[in-house]
Amino acid sequence: MDGEYVITLNDDGLPKLRVNSRYARMLEGRSLDRQVAEYLREKMRNAVWLMKSIDQRQRTIYKVARSIVSFQRGFLDSGIEHLRPLVLRDVATDIGMHESTVSRVVNNKYMHTPQGVYEMKFFFHSGISSAYGENVSSVTIKQRIRKIIEAEDQRRPLSDSKIMNILQKEGLALARRTIAKYREELKIPTSNQRKVLY
Repeated sequence: MDGEYVITLNDDGLPKLRVNSRYARMLEGRSLDRQVAEYLREKMRNAVWLMKSIDQRQRTIYKVARSIVSFQRGFLDSGIEHLRPLVLRDVATDIGMHESTVSRVVNNKYMHTPQGVYEMKFFFHSGISSAYGENVSSVTIKQRIRKIIEAEDQRRPLSDSKIMNILQKEGLALARRTIAKYREELKIPTSNQRKVLY
């Protein structure tokens, strides 16, 4: 909205919790047995603690999402080629929480973005320094490898070494082993297996 991304949480799956007012009224009365009153007070404390914990978790999810949006603005605007390297520590520092908290929060959570729906963990990955002084996301490099292979002559597919040379000319210095690893992660066969005979 107005050139800015708006973060909203999907609360559809969360029940609306509240304490039954009957129990609160019972505690206000003086006619309760001491043991019953203590039991009710403990249960009320537990209920309030649970509601506050759920509210805190929602606020933490919001903070993490807001941080991801600020770090990954290029991706949201322009797509996967603009995905920046990001580690849990970056977001944890940004929102003032521990890495383990951020890790738990992003687990099994999804974000609906202009580029599609992504698991929040998708936004966290390492980067590789380019010749231009900026870090390039490993996801972006994998996408580039996929495009290079899709555009190759199927009669003479490119070896990992040739792909490495192409990327080096684009300012990305990667080892041949790294190209092979990324290619395997993309489930793309070797050049010999990709060769098409006419």
